[in-house]
Amino acid sequence: MPAYLLRRIAMAIPTLLLVSVAVFLLMRLIPGDPVQLMLGDSADPAQIDAMRRRMGLDLALPAQYLLWLRNAVGGDLGVTITNGQPVFPLILERFQISAVIVLAAVAIAALIAVPAGLVAAWRKDGPLDLAIVGAATLMLSVPSFWLGLLLLLFFGQHLQWLPVVGYVPMSENLSQGLLYVILPIATLTLIETGVLTRMSRASAIEILRLEYVTHARAKGVPESQVLRRHVLPNAFNPTLTLIGLMLGHLLSGIAVLETVFTLPGLGRLMVDAIFARDYPALQGCLLFTAFIYVVINLIVDMCYPLFDPRVTAQ
Repeated sequence: MPAYLLRRIAMAIPTLLLVSVAVFLLMRLIPGDPVQLMLGDSADPAQIDAMRRRMGLDLALPAQYLLWLRNAVGGDLGVTITNGQPVFPLILERFQISAVIVLAAVAIAALIAVPAGLVAAWRKDGPLDLAIVGAATLMLSVPSFWLGLLLLLFFGQHLQWLPVVGYVPMSENLSQGLLYVILPIATLTLIETGVLTRMSRASAIEILRLEYVTHARAKGVPESQVLRRHVLPNAFNPTLTLIGLMLGHLLSGIAVLETVFTLPGLGRLMVDAIFARDYPALQGCLLFTAFIYVVINLIVDMCYPLFDPRVTAQ
């Protein structure tokens, strides 16, 4: 087990370095001069040159990358062009909002989808299986922004149970803050439940065909124990992989839902940075989301041995 964990951690380090290189180079390919944007059109050449030297932009690209990487490792991602705020604290503040929504939605979706997929596989081609697969297909076919708008219209506009616009931090008012995230969480839960249900069902069907499941049934093991002790642990790893990919994808791509529900999360920060051409903020967001993606997949890799001890031998 320790050797397996060390191998996975060692593999994550070069991945993060490659990601940092990609982010750095992509930002340099974007047209426009960040110094000119920061100082405005009225800045004279002397001010521009001084700012370039202060930001290290007068150095060669390799030297710029090493300087930026050293600062990033120390938690210094620069300051935003729009308001001069430090980028890293701003990202952490916005990330908390996105993380609450994504983690809650994926956790609820997994609690619903894994048992549903298991039952659908157990009753394969039966009425219950067709009903579960049909519902899952319908949920994953609906665009998230459209479903979010429908929920806003019904629960916010028509029933007036939940707020339609705005946001209250949970640190200021827990009950009010929860009201503002219920609809985003419900939207993501419905969408991701469909994806996870289909994956859970497909994995369980493959396991149900194996000989040790037939042997357990032949010994008279109750069907509930066959599903719980033999099928679920062995069928869960592919679903766990999908959950890890889903978490990373949602944390970096939740901008559409945050725009629909007017939430000041990480995705909204990235969209605002793109429109404002705020290079430090956008570069910091890209690096942070890539880092979170790698870390989540590393955690998922570390969880594999909990469900399948054979993984540690690979």
